[in-house]
Amino acid sequence: MKHAFVLALLASAAPILCPETNAQDRVPVPADAAIDTVIVTARLDPEDPPLLADVRARLSRTPGAVSAVSNEAFEARAAQGLSDMLRDVPGLVVQKRYGEESRFSIRGSGLGQSFHQRGVLFAQDGVPFADADGFSDFQKIDPLTARYVEVYRGGNALRFGGAQLGGAVNLVTPTGRTAQSANLVRLEGGSFDFWRGGGQLARVAGKADLFAAVTGMSAEGFREQSAQDQLRGTVNLGYRLGEDREIRLIAYAADIAQEVPGTLTLSRALSRPQAAGANVIATDWARDQTVWRTSLQGRWRFTEGALFEGGLYATGTDLHHPISLLIEQDISTQGAFGRLDLAGTAFGHRADLYLGASYRQGTVDQILGPVLFPVAGDSRRKARGLDLFGEGRWFATGRLAIVAGGSFGWADRDYTDNLNAANDDSADYAWFAPRIGLLVEHASGAQTYANLTRSVEPPHHGALVQAPFPGFLPIRPQDAWTAEIGTRGRTARLVWDLTAYRSQIEDELLAFNAVYGLPSATANADRTVHQGIEAALDWTVLPQIAGGSLLLRSSYAWSDFRFEGDTTFGDNRLPVIPQHQLRAMVRFRHAAGWFLAPAVEWRIGDTFVDYANTLEAPGYAVVSLNAGWDIGAHVSVFLDARNLTGKAHVPEFGAITDASAPGANRAVFYPGEGRAIYAGLLVRF
Repeated sequence: MKHAFVLALLASAAPILCPETNAQDRVPVPADAAIDTVIVTARLDPEDPPLLADVRARLSRTPGAVSAVSNEAFEARAAQGLSDMLRDVPGLVVQKRYGEESRFSIRGSGLGQSFHQRGVLFAQDGVPFADADGFSDFQKIDPLTARYVEVYRGGNALRFGGAQLGGAVNLVTPTGRTAQSANLVRLEGGSFDFWRGGGQLARVAGKADLFAAVTGMSAEGFREQSAQDQLRGTVNLGYRLGEDREIRLIAYAADIAQEVPGTLTLSRALSRPQAAGANVIATDWARDQTVWRTSLQGRWRFTEGALFEGGLYATGTDLHHPISLLIEQDISTQGAFGRLDLAGTAFGHRADLYLGASYRQGTVDQILGPVLFPVAGDSRRKARGLDLFGEGRWFATGRLAIVAGGSFGWADRDYTDNLNAANDDSADYAWFAPRIGLLVEHASGAQTYANLTRSVEPPHHGALVQAPFPGFLPIRPQDAWTAEIGTRGRTARLVWDLTAYRSQIEDELLAFNAVYGLPSATANADRTVHQGIEAALDWTVLPQIAGGSLLLRSSYAWSDFRFEGDTTFGDNRLPVIPQHQLRAMVRFRHAAGWFLAPAVEWRIGDTFVDYANTLEAPGYAVVSLNAGWDIGAHVSVFLDARNLTGKAHVPEFGAITDASAPGANRAVFYPGEGRAIYAGLLVRF
C-alpha cells in the first residue's frame, strides 16, 4: 500500500512536471523537427522488422552509442551464443572460447577476466544474469528466445542503473503479441555432431497473451572434451489491465551439461587445435548446471506522459564444476527494480525524465574439493547492491537537447569460511557516477551526440577471495571517466554509426600479479587508458540488380588500450583486445526469397598476450558463407558455413604477466574452430 501511494503521488505530479498531457498547454514543435525518428526505416528489410524501428526510436534518446539487433538478424544462422547474435555490433569483442562460453568485452571491459564475464550488465527483460556481486555466466542465455537485443555501449547503461565501464546488454523475450509467428518449429544439424531442435507458440486470448518455447541441443564440439547437452524452456504470460497497462510473469529453466576443454600453448593451439588441455580428459573437466529464473513485472501508464515499469525477480543455479579442483555451488539471487518515465515540457521546451531504482541480494554456498591439488573449502558468499538513478533531457532548441543524470550505487560483500573463521571478511562500497551530455537531432533524422560519464565497478568475490591469502585482498573498485562523441542515422540506402571515445581509468581490475605472476589472480593497475573508434556501415550498394538487391555491411573497431606511466610496464599496450578488428559481409537478396552472404572476420595485425609485451598472438582472416531460402510463406531453410579455408587461428586467450619470465604459464590459448557447415529448417504456421 505504501509503494502504491508513492507511485500514485508521482503520477499525480506528472502533469505538473510535464504538462504535455494537457493539449491546450502544448508548445508547438517546428514542422521539420525530428522527434526521436532517427532510426525509423522506410525500406522493407527482413532483418529490420517494424518492432525494431520502435525500439531504436526509444534507444535514440540516449546521447551515446546504442544498438538494437532483432532475432531476424541471426535466425538464419546456427546461433549458439552472443558471439553469433551480436557479431555485427561495432565496438564489441565477442569471441567464442568453447560451447557458449565467450569473451564479451565492450571498450576493454573485463579485459583481465579469463573466464566468464564482468564489466557489462547482462540482463533479460531487465533481470540481470549476474550473481548479486556482478559476476556473469553466458550459458544461462538462450539465443533462440530473444525477440531482440538492446546494446548500450560504454557509459550508456544508466537506464538500468548500471555503472560498468562496458555498458549493458538486455535481451527481450517475445510475448504472445510480439512473437514472429503463432507457431514455430526449428531443426538444425551440422559439423561436430551438432543437433538442435525447438518449438515455440504464441497465443492471444482477449486481454491475455502467452509465449512458450522449448529448445534442446546436443553437440560433440570442435575440440576434445567440449561436448554439450542442453534443454531449455521459457514461458511469458501477460495480462492487460487497460491501455498500456499490464502484468507479466516470465519463467525460464535450463539443464546444461558442458564439458570444458581447457587451454593450450600457442604452438599447440595452431598445430593441434582440437586437443584438450593438460590433465583435462583425465579428470573430466566440466561445467554442469541447472538454472531457473522467474520474474513478475508490471507496466502501468498513468497519463500520456507518465509510465512506470518494474518488477520482482528470483534466480537460482545449482553448479557442478570439476576443473583443476572441484567447485560445487548453490547460487540464489533475488531483486527488484522500477523506473518511472516522464515526458512533456519544461520551461516551454520539450523535456523528458526517468527515475529508477534497482536492488539485488544473493548468496553463493560453495564447496571446493580436491581433484589434482589438495585444496578444500566450504564457504558462503553474500552480496547486496542498490542503484538509484535518473536522467533528464531538456531541448534548449527544437533540435538541441542538454542531458544530465547519474546513479548512486552501494554494494557490500560478505565472506564466511565455514572451515576457518580467520578467513571471514566483509567490505562495503559506495559511489556516485554522474553523466552530462548533448544530443542534436538533425532535420534529416540523423543525430550527433557527446557525453562525459563516470563508471565505477566494485570487485566481485572472485577478486577479493584469492587463496592462499586470508580474508579479502585489498582490491579497490575500478574507477573511470569516459568522454564520447559520435553520430548515427539512416537514409533509404545508408545506415551509419560512428563513435570515438576515451576512458581514463584508475585501479583497473586486471588479471596479473606482479609478485606471483599468476594469470588467474586479480590486482589493481595504477592508471590505464582505453580509447578507440567504433564504426558500422550498412550500404545498399545496388537496390535493384538481377532481380534483387546488394548490401554491404561492415563494422570496424580501433582499440588503443595501454598503461599510462606504470612503474612496471611503462606505457605498454594492454593485452587480449586486438588493436584493429574488421568484419565485412556482402549480401545479395533476391526478390524470390533467397539470399547469399559471404563474410570475412579480419583481426588486423598481431595482439599482445602479456602485459610485458613480449608475446603476440597472430592476426588472422576467417571467411564464412551464409545462405537461405524462404520456400513460400511458412518454410525457410538456411546454410551456415564457417571458416571455409580451415584457417588455424587463435581468437581468444587469457592475459599473462610476463610471457618471457622463467616458469610463466603460457598455456592460456583457446583455438578457433575449424571448417564447419550447419543447415537448418524453420517452419512457421
